[in-house]
Amino acid sequence: MYLKDSKIIVIKIGSSLLIDDKKKIRKKWLTEFAKDIQELIKQNKKVIIVSSGAIAMGCKKLNINKKNLKIDKSQAVASIGQIELMNLFSEIFVKLKINISQILLTLEDTEQRRRALNAKRTFDNLFQLGFVPIVNENDTIATSEIKYGDNDRLASRVAQISGADSLILLSDVDGLYTHNPKIYKNAKLIKEIKNIDKDIEKIATKSISEHGTGGMKTKIDAAKICQLSGCQMVIANGLLSRPIKKITEENNCTWFLPKVSKLDARKKWIISSISPKGALIIDDGAKQALSNGKSLLAAGIKKVSGRFSKGDHIKVLDKNNYECARGLSSFSSNEIEKIMGHHSKEIEKLLGYISKSEVIHKDDIVEV
Repeated sequence: MYLKDSKIIVIKIGSSLLIDDKKKIRKKWLTEFAKDIQELIKQNKKVIIVSSGAIAMGCKKLNINKKNLKIDKSQAVASIGQIELMNLFSEIFVKLKINISQILLTLEDTEQRRRALNAKRTFDNLFQLGFVPIVNENDTIATSEIKYGDNDRLASRVAQISGADSLILLSDVDGLYTHNPKIYKNAKLIKEIKNIDKDIEKIATKSISEHGTGGMKTKIDAAKICQLSGCQMVIANGLLSRPIKKITEENNCTWFLPKVSKLDARKKWIISSISPKGALIIDDGAKQALSNGKSLLAAGIKKVSGRFSKGDHIKVLDKNNYECARGLSSFSSNEIEKIMGHHSKEIEKLLGYISKSEVIHKDDIVEV
């Protein structure tokens, strides 16, 4: 069950797993982790590692505190830390004859379909060559506007792009508890989650370490992306020796089961977009049409929110501002403001040129 049937596995490791509270590199842990990877490779599984730690490694080398870093300085520190991080992986993994490569990604690389497909091809080619890709957020060029800000969601996007069956988020806790286990002794571990409802989101308490930037909230966000991409996700304790082996043998962790068996690759990409550029508010008739698998037409649009261009990801909201779909817009926000509420036959006259009749084509929209 779970990992046994997975062909492609993405594993995310945080900064706190690589560097301890005393700012010492946890080489022994990484050596044991590498044994887990070696075992997965022996089972003919394809593995991608998403690793934090470039900035933390840079801070260690420069002997400075990460908390005081501004983003422009952190980019320089990340540049120094990237080499340190990959040297660390290389040093440990080469002893077990595991070939590794490095892939640097930004938010834009996964949001733009052409770049996302290029990334998938790179993963596929590396698998064929017998290499384990190690993915880092490209902190050296990322700005606050395009950064993921945490590698949990980056890992979920990598899992979605690569067509992974499982995403493993190694944390400093066993999984998601009913209450914060560091405060409440009666907290119970939730072993399996099928639906992420308000109660689940409520108990996703935020816990930020010195090196990490994410908490349980970002892990829940990652789980949502995985669930809608047909990928199962697990939150497990990474501080243990041989953490992957522990998941397989003891299963003392939290599994998020996928909501769908599979979605069309294009629709997978649409549904899991992290940063939609705007939104359209539609009437009940248009909402019903979407439920029946129809395209979104101008006549059913009541309001445009945000500024976006043709081809951008946008949300579709009902009259109560509840998100009911996501899609790729066939028009810019300016064009939609001119044609909304009008019949498709009037579009050419309103815009002054021939265009598509659908604001979002049925092939480019996914209900949520």
